[in-house]
Formats: sequence, structure tokens, C-alpha cells
Amino acid sequence: MAMEELKEENGKKRNYSSVVIGGTFDRLHEGHHLLLKAAAELAIDRIVIGVCDGPMLSKKEYAYLIQPIEERMQNVKDYIKSVRPDLTVITEPITDPFGPSIVDENLEAIIVSKETFPGGLAVNRKRAERGLSQLEIEVVELVPEESTGEKISSSALRRIESEKRKIEQNGKSDLLKQDV
Repeated sequence: MAMEELKEENGKKRNYSSVVIGGTFDRLHEGHHLLLKAAAELAIDRIVIGVCDGPMLSKKEYAYLIQPIEERMQNVKDYIKSVRPDLTVITEPITDPFGPSIVDENLEAIIVSKETFPGGLAVNRKRAERGLSQLEIEVVELVPEESTGEKISSSALRRIESEKRKIEQNGKSDLLKQDV
């Protein structure tokens, strides 16, 4: 079946002209790839990606290690283009949980993980308040980390980086002590 054809699954339309997805997308990893690839495969023409910035980052673990917004937006765009070069990819910084999902009237679906499903419901409530159509909510399964069985996360990757930095700093301070 061609990508442009509509797929039906349980009576649900499975391809959408325009889809939206949001996230921090720090240190793109396998979990991000799965979510982004699913979004790209569900989109016919356009994918809109809100990338968290500013106040959306303040409560993240090891927030000071989050890659700059420009880098994260470019990484997401590059990945989508590697999967579906024909798609129009729009990335934009978001400073609230909704971003373009509650103002873009051309969107048809929102791509979420199980853990962000409540956010998809909240988006539809906001769209209803604004008189916009409801989005189909497409849920993508997350990938467990092989060694621990836990979900792969950017927070875990930042924690590892923080620990490496501490070890490096301790090693440097030990060397300085030896020089004295």
C-alpha cells in the first residue's frame, strides 16, 4: 500500500494530511526515533513539531545540560527528513504544553506516547474551547532500555553526562592536589 493511501485500522483513519508532535527532543535517542518515525509515517504532507523551550525546561532533571533549542530543532528536522524527505517539516519552540496544536486548524492528528496521552486529551479540550476540530490521538509504544528494561529517556542520558563530568572534575582536582 502506498504511503499516500489511507489505511484503516479498527475503523480509524491511519494517514493524516498534517500531524503534530511535541517534546523536548534532547539527545535524540531510539525512543525519539520511534515516535518521530511513527509521526512521519502517519503524515501525508506535513508534520508540525513543537520543541520545548524556556519555562517548559525548568523542571526537567539536569536542565542545564539540555542542548540548545536550535540544535534540538535541527536534529528533529534532519531525522524526519532522513525518514521522509518529501514531508514538509515545521519545527518551532514551544513555551507552554500546547504550542501550535491548539491554533493550527489544519492539523488532523497528534502523536503521543502512553505517558503523554493525557496531554493529547488536554490538547483536544483546548481545541474544543477554541472551536477547532478534535485531533485523532495516535499512541506510539515506548522502547525499554535493554539493560534495565526501563524507558529510554533524555533525563537518564543527561544524568550519565552529569556523572561523567563529576568524575572528570574529581580526576582533575586529584591531579592538581598531586602537583602541589
